[in-house]
Amino acid sequence: MTSFAARLSSNANLLLIITALIWGSNAVAGKLAVGEVSPLLLTAFRWGIAAVILVFVSRRHLRADWPVLRSRLPYLFVLGAAGFTGFNALLYSALHETTAINATIIQAGMPLFVFALNYVLYRMALSGGQIVGYGLTLLGVMLTAAAGDLWSLGELQINQGDMIMIGAVFLYAAYSVALRSKPDVHWLSFLSCLVTAATLVAVPLAAYEATTPSFIWPNSVIGWGVVFYAALASSIVAQALFIRGNELIGTNKAGLYINLVPLFASVLSVLLLGERFQIYHGVALVLVIGGIILAQRWSASGSR
Repeated sequence: MTSFAARLSSNANLLLIITALIWGSNAVAGKLAVGEVSPLLLTAFRWGIAAVILVFVSRRHLRADWPVLRSRLPYLFVLGAAGFTGFNALLYSALHETTAINATIIQAGMPLFVFALNYVLYRMALSGGQIVGYGLTLLGVMLTAAAGDLWSLGELQINQGDMIMIGAVFLYAAYSVALRSKPDVHWLSFLSCLVTAATLVAVPLAAYEATTPSFIWPNSVIGWGVVFYAALASSIVAQALFIRGNELIGTNKAGLYINLVPLFASVLSVLLLGERFQIYHGVALVLVIGGIILAQRWSASGSR
């Protein structure tokens, strides 16, 4: 079992695929959450529950790593506030103002933000393979978002929700790039600090939402099910795997795997929500996976 865990923790491709699968399933859970729990409350519950669990589980590592963590508290707070609470609060809010197609297309642009920030901050150039690979993954996601009809993308209208989604994507891209500077501590200690910071920011936002007509307290099995799934799978397991994947292959390569999220969401929607699987889903999956493979094999030497 220990040997299996060791092999798993060193396989970046598998870790990031599992991450995308969990986040894709979280998108399906998010659809189920509409009308069951309001977005900012869901965000606060998600990170609050995760923080309680992680701090308890990692208390020994936190004590050992505290001298290092204490010197990086501002960095850790900004990382958790922006990458966790900021992204999710904007994402859930955007979905109330825009279509799933628009949100999917905008989210597919996240690797482009990652590439741009890495170049501006670290002068990390892209190889030809990364450019081609990103182009293929973007094409695959756009094909999925357009339900197989790329010409329909020209009819999409930009609205307030789209602008909110762009902000969400930028925040998570910045978070991904900032992981490059993470302190050398146990992953449980690091993640515990981030989710605690996310909770400290999310609770006041939920308190504000409680004063508005849009506030919804989860009173059903579905509502609470989404809350705990988001807290355990999306907030703890997926974030830990994404952090480890970034450590192994770098942010430029790891960012490409985010484009698997909408494809997994489409497949899971077929399996769990009764939607039909179309030929374009299969074509899109081939494009995204092919793009990731090309970017991995043709990436610039030492590019992270």
